[in-house]
Amino acid sequence: MKIIVLMGSPNLDGSTNLLVKEFEKGATEAGHSVENIDVVKEDIHACKGCVSCGYEGPCVQQDAMQKIKGKILGADMLVFATPLYYYGMSSQLKAVVDRFCFFNSSLTRKRIKSALIAVAWNSDMWTFEVLEKHYKTLVNYLKMNDQGMVLGRGCGTPNMTSGSKYMREAYDFGKGLK
Repeated sequence: MKIIVLMGSPNLDGSTNLLVKEFEKGATEAGHSVENIDVVKEDIHACKGCVSCGYEGPCVQQDAMQKIKGKILGADMLVFATPLYYYGMSSQLKAVVDRFCFFNSSLTRKRIKSALIAVAWNSDMWTFEVLEKHYKTLVNYLKMNDQGMVLGRGCGTPNMTSGSKYMREAYDFGKGLK
């Protein structure tokens, strides 16, 4: 299976990256190919909401989303990876998600597999409620096939994360993909 990870963390040495690396290790060992797209480094403009694309392109904006679109549509699975910022995904990842608008129909028809990997400083059980609902709504709307989530509670720093159960959970999640 070809897996695309949309890495939405501006901190490349942070907790999100640690969990993604473990996920990638497990998935690769299971025979899958994984490509990590660092959306923070890409030139991605915010959606203008003009709907000139008619939900199937082309987009009036010429930026890295043209390349990312091709990679997503060529994949079997899409992983959203983000730190929790004010109870939602990072703005960098949200900008990418908003731009799905110009290939909405193609993405919906594909019925791609999906997953969410997220980390938060807070360890309360309610911490990820809003992000989980946003992800599940996105999955339902785009007719994705949710494979699961790794939600790293209490993973505010790399030291906190590296010693957590979420490292193994991310690895096992990747390794167990079919």
